[in-house]
Amino acid sequence: MAQVDSIPNISTQRGDAVIDLINLLDLGPINYSTALDLQRSIHDEVASGARNSTLLLLEHHSIFTAGKRTEAHERPVNSPVIDVDRGGKITWHGPGQLVGYPIVKLRDPHELVGYVREIESSIIHSLAQFGIHGERVAGRSGVWIEGNRKIAAIGIRVAQSVTMHGFAINVNCSLNAYDEIIPCGITDSAVTSVAEELKRPITIADVLGVFETNMRQTLKELI
Repeated sequence: MAQVDSIPNISTQRGDAVIDLINLLDLGPINYSTALDLQRSIHDEVASGARNSTLLLLEHHSIFTAGKRTEAHERPVNSPVIDVDRGGKITWHGPGQLVGYPIVKLRDPHELVGYVREIESSIIHSLAQFGIHGERVAGRSGVWIEGNRKIAAIGIRVAQSVTMHGFAINVNCSLNAYDEIIPCGITDSAVTSVAEELKRPITIADVLGVFETNMRQTLKELI
């Protein structure tokens, strides 16, 4: 199991000398608390100017995380939940889900809605390259299919003009865990995955290059 003190030994790949990439997918699923400690460390470095803005990519072990607006009835009855300092409500993370944490110093840190919309646009563009039509739903964050199936969740926090937390794209994960909660506090919609929409097997490795390239380009334009 990966630990915080071992993660910095993973080589940081410098792309365009503006957005660095730390890809931890080869380590397998990582505990949420381990990744949160790493996020905070990178956030401090980016905020101080000691590190470039950075995109962190990984998978988590199965866990529920609750944003600041989560209500009691939305939580699972018998499963542990980690309360976190991001926006949004409760969601699930686990194997088969591509999680990205953009830790970037925003050019306009007051335009948070615009930042979320750009993340959504990047995911929509990437899904289109696999023949999936993603879209936004008015009043609801994330990326949706036909307006009623959520394929990607977004929850963020900004401190000292630097972002934390980020996005989670269901690639080929089991969707059973979502039955234990009210995902994102939404009762009238379902969740889906890339594999479910394509009706064929697909892995994170199959989609990683597209999502990584598009997201780094999007983030470059925001800093």
